[in-house]
Amino acid sequence: MAERLGVRLRTTDAPSGMMITDLVGLAVRRNPRRAQLLVSSVLGKHVPTDPRLVTDAGLRLGAKARAAVTGDAVVLGYAETATALGHLVADALGAPYLHSTRRVVDGIESVADFYEEHSHATSHRLLPADPAFLARAETLVLVDDEVITGKTIVNTIRALHKKFPHKHYVVATLVDLRSEDDRGRMERSVKRLRATLDVVSLASGEIELPEDLADNGNRLIDTVENLRQLAGVEPSRRPRGEVVQVVATWPRAVPEGGRHGFTPSSSGSYESAVTVTAAAVAGRIPDGPVHILGTEELMYAPLRIASALADRRAAEGRRHEITYSTTTRSPVLDVDDPGYAIRTAITFPSHDAPADGDGPRFAYNLREGVFEAIVLVVDEPADTPALHAEGGLVDQLARIAPRVVVVTIPAFAPEPRHDQPALQLPAPLHGPAFGSYDRDDVAWLLKDLSTDKDEPAADEDAEAHRELFEEALSGSAQRVAYAIGLLTEQVLARRGQDAVLVSLARSGTPIGVLMRRWAQRVHGLDLPHYAISLVHGRGIDQTALAYLAAHHDPAKVMFVDGWTGTGAITRELGASVEKANSTLDAHLASPFSPELAVLADPGRSVSVYGTREDYLIPSACLGSTVSGLVSHPVLDDDRVGPNDFHGAVFHAGLAPADVSKKFIDTVAARFPIVRTKVMLDLAAHLGGDHTPTWAGWDAVEGAAERFADGDVSLVTAGVDETVRLLLHGEPAKILVNPARDADVVQVKRLAEARDVPLERVSDLPYSCIGLLRP
Repeated sequence: MAERLGVRLRTTDAPSGMMITDLVGLAVRRNPRRAQLLVSSVLGKHVPTDPRLVTDAGLRLGAKARAAVTGDAVVLGYAETATALGHLVADALGAPYLHSTRRVVDGIESVADFYEEHSHATSHRLLPADPAFLARAETLVLVDDEVITGKTIVNTIRALHKKFPHKHYVVATLVDLRSEDDRGRMERSVKRLRATLDVVSLASGEIELPEDLADNGNRLIDTVENLRQLAGVEPSRRPRGEVVQVVATWPRAVPEGGRHGFTPSSSGSYESAVTVTAAAVAGRIPDGPVHILGTEELMYAPLRIASALADRRAAEGRRHEITYSTTTRSPVLDVDDPGYAIRTAITFPSHDAPADGDGPRFAYNLREGVFEAIVLVVDEPADTPALHAEGGLVDQLARIAPRVVVVTIPAFAPEPRHDQPALQLPAPLHGPAFGSYDRDDVAWLLKDLSTDKDEPAADEDAEAHRELFEEALSGSAQRVAYAIGLLTEQVLARRGQDAVLVSLARSGTPIGVLMRRWAQRVHGLDLPHYAISLVHGRGIDQTALAYLAAHHDPAKVMFVDGWTGTGAITRELGASVEKANSTLDAHLASPFSPELAVLADPGRSVSVYGTREDYLIPSACLGSTVSGLVSHPVLDDDRVGPNDFHGAVFHAGLAPADVSKKFIDTVAARFPIVRTKVMLDLAAHLGGDHTPTWAGWDAVEGAAERFADGDVSLVTAGVDETVRLLLHGEPAKILVNPARDADVVQVKRLAEARDVPLERVSDLPYSCIGLLRP
């Protein structure tokens, strides 16, 4: 890594006597957003490790955390890598423990979600059996195996502080590689919450990452794989070893880990369960080297079983020869070189159900012929047919070792927190009774909350906003028509001629209406079109998804929105759809896809788009008067019941100012003009690489670091969101891309009118970025 990619590690503080390079090695991650992977030598994730060394490192870190804690504490560990490390820190503190998870569990709602932007799997959810689990302590201790910039930690603290504010936060990590700027940003971010922050680690240092690291890493991966193809390396033909199944004698009332919360009162029962399970395993493994392999988030129980086996052998006066590691969902380049951290890799299909996404899983550094036996520890939801199928994990382990012992632990299943009433699905709303679109244009999966009191007051800037709309419509109607055509053709290619359009109210709804018009006029198709609510922080309307599943094949559904900004909607949609697929699993002919089709994707966060250019879409200039006179979705527990659609208000009194149909008719009138070009360009577009790069989010993070003390919530991305900020928000500054002057004319004029400073910043993926006042 140092020689080929220029990555370098340097120790600045070693309070435990261990240097950074004693604690981690380096490898190349198969991830377009972060090329480097720090491979811990004391974590037991990617490298077979003495379980007592793993335990010692975790308890040492816990001792450092104990010295920083004020008052009582609760501990939160990060999935998947730090689930055991967090538990060890909690053991050292004698504190309650919870770890985040990517698994969906029926009947248990997440109390908070947050995102790890650079991870291979970004979404985290918190599923404590007790919703108030995190609220009952003065200090929250967050545990991760590494801290490089601190962004994930800050995102977590911000998300949790809204629901479970703490006076003090302690971050405990094996290695701390933050720069001085990173440290300052973290401290300022937590100080703004009127809280204090301490960070403790076994070693601190710096990591040097060249600017072209990601590109060079991808080229290196291609080079290695091409060399392998040229060498024609044959896979192992070793005979399959013996497989033994063990169902652990583990009380179902004893949590196998911290997914739903673990309290010190469970420690005695847990110790007994580990001892009994280790004794059962000991009778099924030979003398000699034995490896204990955990599975993804299930790290603590396998670690404890491995430690108990090592202690048994040591007590008998034998070399214990027990090592421990776990599988992972992180794809990493393996190179069999002594100076490289990931020497070998096995790849197998996901076997965890219900899991957060399918795709391959991996186990690293398990060499053929090294172990007399491998003990695979899984919990019941992960012990699926895919685990034992040909090419699955058990099959591949049996090619490495002569015996594989599969130990299945019951998964603790807390009682659902709320009784779920029988779902009685409401009916959609249609215009003109609700909304100003024609009845066939859209079916609103919303509850009508309209009352006389909800009528908005006249906007003093409404006339100026209307002039901006007219200017944008005149200048970009044909541009929008072309993007609508290209977008609709992609959806038809992916979903077929019986596609179902589901727009995100309300910015996606005009786009959905236009797409339906294109399909009708160009192909003679009458595509169903629904408008659905997605509320930031609460997700997509699950009742509405249940309605769609009851009336259509979910595989035919395509979600539609107007544009991408930071990509937050893309991420939230993915988490919500995955939740619905799990909840409705027994009733679904096929799952919903979280794929999102947008008119404009300047944020590079989706793969189905009409354009990635960043310009002012006319419908961004106005609110309900360009979106069928329907308000933003409303979640009001007093008026929206558990089986209702999310609510919205129909502003019928604004009909004189309504331009919803004008927008649709003006753009649709350009369809004949752009049709030929759309069809000529379609093949090339479909054949291109549309993989999301999330370049927009990288730019947002960069702008936040430079102008907003790292607070991404103060950044709006793209022309459309910046215009909305200038019309309705409190802007502090606007960053404009000098190469896109023609697309920011209206932005500059609005900024000048409000006396908002502009700053020219090159190399933005957007035409502009808006910064809010703190």
